[in-house]
Amino acid sequence: MKKKEWCTVISQEEIGKDIYSMWLQTEEIGKEAKAGQFISLYTGEGSKLLPRPISLCEIDNAQGRLRIVYRVTGSATGTKIFSQMKAGDKIEVLGPLGNGFPLEEAKGKRVFLMGGGIGIPPMVETGKQIQQDVTVIAGYRDELFLTEELEKTGRLYVATEDGSAGTKGNVMDAIRENNLEADVIFACGPTPMLRAIKAYAQEKNIPCWISMEEKMACGIGACLACVCKSKDVDSHSHVHNKRICKDGPVFLASEVEL
Repeated sequence: MKKKEWCTVISQEEIGKDIYSMWLQTEEIGKEAKAGQFISLYTGEGSKLLPRPISLCEIDNAQGRLRIVYRVTGSATGTKIFSQMKAGDKIEVLGPLGNGFPLEEAKGKRVFLMGGGIGIPPMVETGKQIQQDVTVIAGYRDELFLTEELEKTGRLYVATEDGSAGTKGNVMDAIRENNLEADVIFACGPTPMLRAIKAYAQEKNIPCWISMEEKMACGIGACLACVCKSKDVDSHSHVHNKRICKDGPVFLASEVEL
């Protein structure tokens, strides 16, 4: 059940160019969070009333701690404000939000965890909670991050656009180059990547769940600012839409249009 509370920054560090890692201490949110969910963070500035949704990278339910890994975009943005915070600072947070990955679907199966760009962080906690050998395929523009954490969850294959590490190209190129196979796919990343993964899953008849990235306003399903087209009629808007923040962000790929 989602809650809004003031959380304390435990630590913050830059782990790549404009990529930051922040650990938060919560009272309740961290105890209930699941892999694939996200939280909304408030800047506290009057000119930026809407919260910023950020996916969960790691979860410590016992201690109520959450780790987020995010990219700073611009010099006067919410993420820039977050990046300047230090240990001991307070930040208002709403969460946990969204539905998370259906981990029960992975039990006893060969699993692909596929992440691209800032869609990579959710794969860390997802891999930890599956608690079995998985294949992780991570796509980067150039600079790598979170590779040590990903290697602890399973076999890691990397793709970079410039060919500086792993396969030159994208996550689909890495699959082909390494002759990888799976029974289930969990993925998060930009829409073009998810579109390619969905087509691959349909071709191979593999169940595939995707976590969709989208700009959000309210984060709780009331404003309809983050909808995607779906096969089913939404019970809230009564049209063929799904609210990414409320009904997702994780969807069975065959149920949504990309």
